[in-house]
Amino acid sequence: MPLAVFVLGLSIFALGTSEFMITGLLPGMAADLGVSIPDAGLLISAFAVGMVVGAPLLAVGTLKLPRRTTLLALLVVFAGSHVVGALAPGYRLLFATRIVSALACAGFWAVAAATTVSLVPAARRGRALAVLVGGLTLANIAGVPAGTLLGQHAGWRTAFWAVAALTVVAVVGVLAFVPRTVADSSALRVRTELQVFRNGRVWLALGVIALTQAMVFATFSYLAPLLTTTDGLPSSWVPLVLVLFGAGALIGILAGGKLADAHPFSTLYGSLGLAVVALVALAVTSDLMVAVIAVLVLGGAAFAANPALNVRAYSVAGGSSTLVGASTTSGFNVGNTAGPWVGGVAINAGLGFPSVAWVSVGLGGLALAALTFAVRLQRSDDARVPALSPEEPVTQPAAR
Repeated sequence: MPLAVFVLGLSIFALGTSEFMITGLLPGMAADLGVSIPDAGLLISAFAVGMVVGAPLLAVGTLKLPRRTTLLALLVVFAGSHVVGALAPGYRLLFATRIVSALACAGFWAVAAATTVSLVPAARRGRALAVLVGGLTLANIAGVPAGTLLGQHAGWRTAFWAVAALTVVAVVGVLAFVPRTVADSSALRVRTELQVFRNGRVWLALGVIALTQAMVFATFSYLAPLLTTTDGLPSSWVPLVLVLFGAGALIGILAGGKLADAHPFSTLYGSLGLAVVALVALAVTSDLMVAVIAVLVLGGAAFAANPALNVRAYSVAGGSSTLVGASTTSGFNVGNTAGPWVGGVAINAGLGFPSVAWVSVGLGGLALAALTFAVRLQRSDDARVPALSPEEPVTQPAAR
């Protein structure tokens, strides 16, 4: 595995810490900014909206720029937006900085994914992308709990300063280890890359991504108030539970990375099934131990699916284009946007915090239905492939 892939994964650690640490900071941020917890939760949705819009726009806008230069520029913008966010006097400016930082994060994800895929052979894409997503896993294990702990003791603004510092370290790493690339001067490249979206299977793969991510984030975004109000978890224990979620994510990403290339559909079925079981447990239990175990399982299931979701999208698109990476980023963040919003609607309707877990169960059912449709389409395609004659060589099929 090229060293540059690990450097990009560590860069994602800084970005992922920012994206998810709001979950543990929600109560304190809401009190400091004078808004409700669902309104503070919209800061998560604001980041996700910026990711959805920014990924394809920045992917197209930077196609002709060297990838390393693009990665460095986006990291600088990301760091600057967190400095402004740490200094923001009110909710509106902070909301705006979340969108700007999300745009930079989206562009980085898209270019980093395309760079990662281009650095390894097709048979190792799942493992390489698992390394990249592993940065997000580390963020959940270490970055998010550390940011929550820092926010509880020194204020949420200190956590924003810490993310800015981490991003500066990422800039140094990318500058030192990611190889230089030559800008693509082809005027037809954008049109060529857009052709992949004529394939309905690409849109179906992106839909499964969005539904899976919405399933996770409808609950994860409100995990702290859910556990403290329903299951009696002391607020000081929230960082520890987030560490457990991250530990599950680490287990999941390691398992998913190994299985995604050879068994993408089986990996997805198993991951979604486990996630739904964990979510049902969170919805019905008031036992703290059961809830904590469910959080661990949810983290593992959510991240085990991630490499397979990415591999599937690249496989049906037939390449390693930047726009495919941008589209998967958008797909994940459509889920990140819809999940907290739908969960917030349920809370505001007076259904209580456990209702977000039931919302997630419903989204998980939709994801399983879409996945089943994709499997049937794939089997139909495979059935139409003519059998090889004895004289024809047998080749290893591309991972689906």
